[in-house]
Amino acid sequence: MADKRRSGVSTVMSDSKATTKAETDQEFLSQAGVGVLLRGALLKLVEARSEDPIGFLAEHFSNIASETENGPVGGSDGEHHSNVLEQQQLSRALWHIGLAHHSHRSAFNSNTRVAYDLLMQSGSRRHVAGGVKGRVYTELLRGLCSEGGLSVTASAPLLLRIRCHDHEAVPFELFRQGVLTCAVFADYIRKSQCLYAAVSSCPERAADRSLCQAVLGTLQEALETTSPWSDVARYLEASMKISPGKLAQAMAEAQGPDGGGMGPTMDAQEFEDSAAKLFLTRVRIVS
Repeated sequence: MADKRRSGVSTVMSDSKATTKAETDQEFLSQAGVGVLLRGALLKLVEARSEDPIGFLAEHFSNIASETENGPVGGSDGEHHSNVLEQQQLSRALWHIGLAHHSHRSAFNSNTRVAYDLLMQSGSRRHVAGGVKGRVYTELLRGLCSEGGLSVTASAPLLLRIRCHDHEAVPFELFRQGVLTCAVFADYIRKSQCLYAAVSSCPERAADRSLCQAVLGTLQEALETTSPWSDVARYLEASMKISPGKLAQAMAEAQGPDGGGMGPTMDAQEFEDSAAKLFLTRVRIVS
């Protein structure tokens, strides 16, 4: 019996030590900033699309270790530290924003606020009073568009409308609106791609131009039901409300009573660009 009791006590103590060790390990990783470091490395890997992921990561961490030991070549230690901190904060800000879809508005706004506060801490030596630095804000928007699946070509016209000058201080409300606009625009572009797929009878062939123009007209009508000063998410909601019946009616009218023959065509990229313009004309330019 005594042996059993000792064995039971030993088991409890062992479990307690294991729990303490697990907590200690987690605290160590958190304090060391390992999570941020790994996320930054993975983002770089995804951006580079390296054919040798292991080699890429090895070189990435080797460069970080070398710069930590020796400092950057041709630059001040303070400047380098500020840049590294800024990139880390950008990665963390993107991660926080991505935790909730923009349709979950309360959580999305809360995560956006966390991201804003993080970026207010970045590059403290060059801190801009009154908000996040314009350059950091624009870099974040570029990252959001990329993570949302938008190509550089697709996101460039949007960024031209909502970016700020590098030296400007971006207040939170403008920051929140810019982040929301990028998130909504990415969803809107995916919606337009689905509309083109519905029009195209064959994936290997461009769709009939008259059908595409009819669908784009229906999309424009849906967007015009919203006020130009509406919350940008209303534009996406309007486009999502295009019913299959209304879409089919527009396509039938475009084809005519005889069904129509295959005339001029419109490829997927032209359709996407046309749909994007309908959205972008309703986005207020940041002066």
